This record gives sequence, structure tokens and C-alpha cells, in this order.
Amino acid sequence: MPFLENVVRGRGVPAARLAEVAEHYQHFGGVSPINEQNRELLAALGKEFAAHGIDLPLYWGNRNWHPMLADTLRQMRADGVQRALAFATSAYSSYSSCRQYRDDIVTARAEVGDGAPAVEKLRHFYDHPGFVEPHVDAVKAALTSLSSRGDTRLVFTAHSIPTSMDAAAGPDGGLYSAQLRTVAGLVSAAAAPDLPWDLVWQSRSGPPQVPWLEPDVNDHLRTLAAQGVTDVVVSPIGFVSDHLEVIWDLDNEAAETASELGLGFARAATPGTDPRFVAMVRELVTERLFASSSGRRLAPWDASGPSCGTSCCPAPVRRPTAAR
Repeated sequence: MPFLENVVRGRGVPAARLAEVAEHYQHFGGVSPINEQNRELLAALGKEFAAHGIDLPLYWGNRNWHPMLADTLRQMRADGVQRALAFATSAYSSYSSCRQYRDDIVTARAEVGDGAPAVEKLRHFYDHPGFVEPHVDAVKAALTSLSSRGDTRLVFTAHSIPTSMDAAAGPDGGLYSAQLRTVAGLVSAAAAPDLPWDLVWQSRSGPPQVPWLEPDVNDHLRTLAAQGVTDVVVSPIGFVSDHLEVIWDLDNEAAETASELGLGFARAATPGTDPRFVAMVRELVTERLFASSSGRRLAPWDASGPSCGTSCCPAPVRRPTAAR
């Protein structure tokens, strides 16, 4: 519960809803699986860095539970680290998926005080092949696992956020949902171009009077069943690993809804420690190191595509390509 209270601090989440979510964790030993997933990613990154001659120490700091970010920065200071690059395990642009990480870094550095390392957050990676391609292969695998292929629909999901937060994302608003639609289109085109797809939302946690992005995945499954759809593949493109919002909200709640409706249901995997995803992190690091070593000032994203603007995360040296 202390972890969950940190997660929802300031959001006005009702106590009853928090207790309900806490019960979900009891099905998985009473802990979040995300810490172990971060350990696995760090181990994979260590091997990837070593294989490519990148001699950088790796640290890990959490927003809501130990190891806390401020404690990690204290350790880095003690180890003599003066500058660091931060990879946030969130691919998209919005306050909660980008700006809040930057705010957390500022707060943690202030808590550590003199000598706290300077930290630069790496850019968004939603359309990087290392993120998109694992989702493509996961959708293909999920499709082959269906016992039938009648009227099949692809359903892409991401964590819902308040509509006001989405409206404030990016210089022109709506960047969070726009980036997710881009990824859904890339994955669909590469994995199953003949199938229709939808982008829906999951894991709402705010007070009921605040509008959030809709439809909810469970409501959408009911709509699809009423339309005669027989099978669904649910692809959680909003997530990088199988943490609780995936293994409970989809593998339990959405799967149960689909079963009640008589829908064939398959959930596509998340990238996790897929070698392409791990290599992507290494590429983001080397990209930033190249810019720093060359003294090159990174420009904002070009106007031809979505941008988080100059006041958000640094732009890449090169525009990432779509899925290969």
C-alpha cells in the first residue's frame, strides 16, 4: 500500500479504488513485478554495453519505491559520477509519461544537494524500430495462437490519462494519443495489414468526475462482440514490459470479459528484454554521447512529424525510422 500511495499521490484516487488495486497485487505475491523486470533489463543492458565497447556504469532509480531516485543519485555522487543519461521506461509524450520524469529528476537532485549529478533524459522512442518491431512480432505470434480466425480485430491498448493531460501534450496538444495511433498503425501494417484495428484505453485510476481517454478496453470488447467480432488480439503498445497493468488488467480482467462474451482472446507480448529493445536503448545512449562529444546542439524535431517541443525532451540527432 505505501507503494500505491506514492503512485497516486495528488491524484484524488478514492481509498476504495486503491484498496481494490492493492488486492490485485496479492495475486502476484504482494509485490509489483516491475522491479524484477528492471533488474532483467539492466542485466541485458550491461551485456549489450560490454559487447559494443560502452564503458558506462548502470544505475537504477524508481519514482515510487526502492531503490528511490534520490538514493540512487546519492550513490552516484559517492561514486564520483558528475553527469548521467536517464532512460525512462515510457515511450510516449505526456505529463505522466515524460514531464513527470523530468520533474522527478529535478526534485531528486535538489534533495541530494551539492554534487548531485547532472542528468539528461533521453528522447522518446515510440516509433523506434527497436520498440515497434517486438510489438509486430508479438501480434503475429498472438494471431497464430487463436483457435479460430473468423471476424478478427486487433485492439491496441495504452494506459488511459485524463483528457486534459492529453490535450496539453505537445505544442499543439493531443500528442500522447497521436503517437499511440502512429505506433498502432505501424504495428498493424507490418503484422496484419488485412485486419481492422482500434486504439482503446485501460487502467484508469482517477476520480470518476474527471474525464479520461475512452473507451475502456472492457467496454470496447463488449461493443465488438455486439458487432459480430469473433476473435480479438489485444496488443499493449503503451507498455514496455509485462507489469501489473498488463498481467492483471488484460490477462485477467479483459480476458475474463472476452470469455463472458464468447470472444476468442489472445494478448500480445511486450518488448521486455527483447534484444532489439535492448539494442535500442544502447542506440539512444550512443546517439546522445555522439551529440555531446561533437559539441552539436540538438535541434527540435522537424515540423513534418509529431514533436514534444523544445521545452520537453531533447530531440534525436537523426529522425528514427518506422518499423523495418
